[in-house]
Amino acid sequence: MKSGESKDSCKLDQEQVKNLKRITSKIPDDTELQEDADSLKALADPTRLKIIHLLRYGELCVCEILTCLDKPQPTVSHHLNILKKAGFIKYRKEGVWVHYSLRDREILKILDGLSGEK
Repeated sequence: MKSGESKDSCKLDQEQVKNLKRITSKIPDDTELQEDADSLKALADPTRLKIIHLLRYGELCVCEILTCLDKPQPTVSHHLNILKKAGFIKYRKEGVWVHYSLRDREILKILDGLSGEK
C-alpha cells in the first residue's frame, strides 16, 4: 500500500497525510492507552464509584466503608484493592485499622461532570 492510501483504497492528498501524521504523533502510545483503559475499568463499577463518593468527605476507616456499603468484607476489600492498584485511593494503617482516602481529589471533578453535579 502506498503512502496516502488506506486499506479500502481511499486516496489522501499530501496535506491530509501530513495532517494525520501531526494528529497521530500527539496520541499516547499503546502502553499509555492501556493504562488509561485499565484506570477507567477500575471506575466502571457502581460499588467502586460509591467508595470514591464516600471518600470525597474525608478519610474513612474500612469498618465505616463496610457499614455504608452493606456488603461482605471480602467484597469491599476486593473493590478497595482495585481502586488502590489503579491509584485512586491510598491507605494508612493505625494499629489493626486501615484508613482510606482519595489520592487525588481531581477524580471528583470527572465524576461530578458525569453526574451533572457542580
